[in-house]
Amino acid sequence: MNMPQLGLGTFRLQGQAAIDSVATGLALGYRHIDTAQIYGNEAEVGQALAESNVARREVYLTTKIWTEHLAADRLTASLKDSLRKLRVEQVDLTLIHWPSPGAAVPVAESMQALLAARDAGLTDAIGISNFPVALMREAIQSVGAANIATNQVELHPYLQNRTVAEFARGAGIHITAYMPLAYGKVLGDPVIGEIARRHGATPAQVTLAWLLAKGYAVIPSSTKRANLASNLEAPQLVLSLDERAAIDALDNGGRLVSPDFAPAWD
Repeated sequence: MNMPQLGLGTFRLQGQAAIDSVATGLALGYRHIDTAQIYGNEAEVGQALAESNVARREVYLTTKIWTEHLAADRLTASLKDSLRKLRVEQVDLTLIHWPSPGAAVPVAESMQALLAARDAGLTDAIGISNFPVALMREAIQSVGAANIATNQVELHPYLQNRTVAEFARGAGIHITAYMPLAYGKVLGDPVIGEIARRHGATPAQVTLAWLLAKGYAVIPSSTKRANLASNLEAPQLVLSLDERAAIDALDNGGRLVSPDFAPAWD
């Protein structure tokens, strides 16, 4: 199935909070759930999915391979472990979560191992996350852009990642925006707040609508039912060109996620 543009992220959600968020999201109508090995909640996501009344084929499920599993002799086994925790035979999308720290494992090795996992039926599609342009080029050289479903990157009004987004667009690679609300920082932004008042919408809806208008997928997370329901309405909100330009102007390079093993950012 194609990736629904609006999904539910599970970063930082643990234990019962993860189960409840995913269960509530599925009940409200979310059909795109994003998790990762390092989140430590694949089992909880799997439980919520298994206990829901939603058929597996109706849910687009993404997980991500952690850095210690990127070598060719480890990747497939780690993905099989993820499938066991998620209680599924196949995920819809598997991403390399971060480029190998210090390039310890070549991009080509990981991408080709991921492609082999796809060919083995463990995942329907493959992709990358947190890849700057130089490493995107390596991934494309390894498996071809047509085999890279998305690059999932931090992207919100304060970090618009334009160099990466423009390169991806030119290569035909879709962008998925994580941290789309900048850890909630955008909710107090006066520019976004004014646009929200104009539309009778929430700042979160405005921000998500702005990202969706650019063609990106978005995966906000929340533990609150009201917020989950509200975010689900963002695709119906249409911003004017002037309003979109006003949000475009908020970019200040405000990166929130940059661990010590991060690649050299564009």
